[in-house]
Amino acid sequence: MAFNSSDIGAFENIWVFCEQRNGVMMNTSYELVSEARKLADERGSKLVGLLLGHNVEGLAKDLGGYGADEVIVIDDPALEIYTTDAYTKAICDCAMDLKPEVILLGASNIGRDLGPRCAARLTTGLTADCTHLDIDMNVYTDFLKKASTLPEARYEKFPMDDVNLKMTRPAFGGHLMATIICPRFRPCMSTVRPGVMKKAPFDQAKADACVITPYAVSITEADLKTTVLDVVKATKKIVDLIGADVIVSVGRGISKDIEGGIKLAEELTEAFGGGVVGGSRVTVDSGWLSPDHQVGQTGKTVHPKVYVALGISGSIQHKAGMQDSELIIAVNKDPDAPIFEIADIGICGDLFKVAPLMIQSLNEARASK
Repeated sequence: MAFNSSDIGAFENIWVFCEQRNGVMMNTSYELVSEARKLADERGSKLVGLLLGHNVEGLAKDLGGYGADEVIVIDDPALEIYTTDAYTKAICDCAMDLKPEVILLGASNIGRDLGPRCAARLTTGLTADCTHLDIDMNVYTDFLKKASTLPEARYEKFPMDDVNLKMTRPAFGGHLMATIICPRFRPCMSTVRPGVMKKAPFDQAKADACVITPYAVSITEADLKTTVLDVVKATKKIVDLIGADVIVSVGRGISKDIEGGIKLAEELTEAFGGGVVGGSRVTVDSGWLSPDHQVGQTGKTVHPKVYVALGISGSIQHKAGMQDSELIIAVNKDPDAPIFEIADIGICGDLFKVAPLMIQSLNEARASK
């Protein structure tokens, strides 16, 4: 029987493409499985991990520890090194056979390459770079009440029995959030931004109960339009915002002395005992910092132990990227700056005067120990 993406009733279960590289599972896969567990519970369906590679079955059980009921393992020598053709063929053959209702991928370089190709072959839609996902309308409505300015009167017009995947992502350069659904085709597909979803605690009992299902595919030379001759890895120093425990971010407030403001941020991270420098969108758009420093909906979503905002007013887009930090310290001259609404410690003052005092105090405290 031919695959028909519009036969919605034939599709079930939620799949997560679990990305591994060189036999190491990417942390984004664990985040995505953890989030998809909530979606599967909302939908009352099974959560299935999809693991591709060669000799990678040993990675499968851990996915169960984060919420997967089953892991489909497609093991083939042609999948040892990632190529778009081989991975697309394997995923689409499997999806056309087993018909998942939802397929989620991390918005990594591989996910951003693979997602659109699979969606086109499966004749369905894809929403890229999502920052929030829901299925149940009541859960989605609760999210809107907390995160949007939509009048509550509008909620009465929502079809509360809608079971489509609600895929929310920044739009128009991050100036608004759009929720997109795919009502006429299946599977619903989305790539999800790394670091946005929180990884659940690992549960060994769930890992032991996870079902591992091998799935065989046929990948021939005719299926491959490209051949990998060699893999050359270049080293490039990139700021690891997502993995940092301390982040000191700068914003428009450093404009009167850009180099001095960035230097203060660097010194402040050192005073905390190590950390990284982040920035608001304006610092990246202005060329003061490279894009890998950007925090916010159009940058990285972070959850450090300490987040310091120097001269950042606190736009909705920026707050969405850091508001779950354990401790937020904000320094701004404007007493009405929105960043103070979510700050645990707010200091109204000139960052060029306040930051040196913070550095001095931290250094003295460290020296006394």
